[in-house]
Amino acid sequence: MSDDVRSPAENTLTDLILTLFRVNNLTLTWGDRMVAPLGLTSARWQILGVIAYAERPQPVAWLARDLGASRQNVQRIVNALEQDDIVAFEPNPHHKRANLVVLTQKGRQVYDEALRLYAPRANALCRGIVQDDLDAARRVMVALKTRLEANLDDEEQA
Repeated sequence: MSDDVRSPAENTLTDLILTLFRVNNLTLTWGDRMVAPLGLTSARWQILGVIAYAERPQPVAWLARDLGASRQNVQRIVNALEQDDIVAFEPNPHHKRANLVVLTQKGRQVYDEALRLYAPRANALCRGIVQDDLDAARRVMVALKTRLEANLDDEEQA
């Protein structure tokens, strides 16, 4: 499609999405390098984060939903984390086959160390970016996430 039939908003959204792809890749590389000394990757760290911040232990399917990731991919990573004694499976009183995933003591220590490494790097990364701009960027990301989720839900129901 040529630019002359696109709306200005569509052009801007396209540029934003292309930038998001680049930022996502750079963020994953940044995270991988930061947590590599802990035996983690960005993917493993993300899963530890969703486990750590959950109000209660959750099964893999719920973790995947919260991450917006495939259940199979999250299961693969959780299984590897279990082999490394970073997470453990506990019985789920509500579902016999969907065990709950919890951090082990080692997992909590690794996650806390990752946060310790993250804090100064995050502060350095946002230095010079106005707080209002960060807030606006987050609001836009949340709005896009909400619309994309609704769009996917509509497609599934069609």
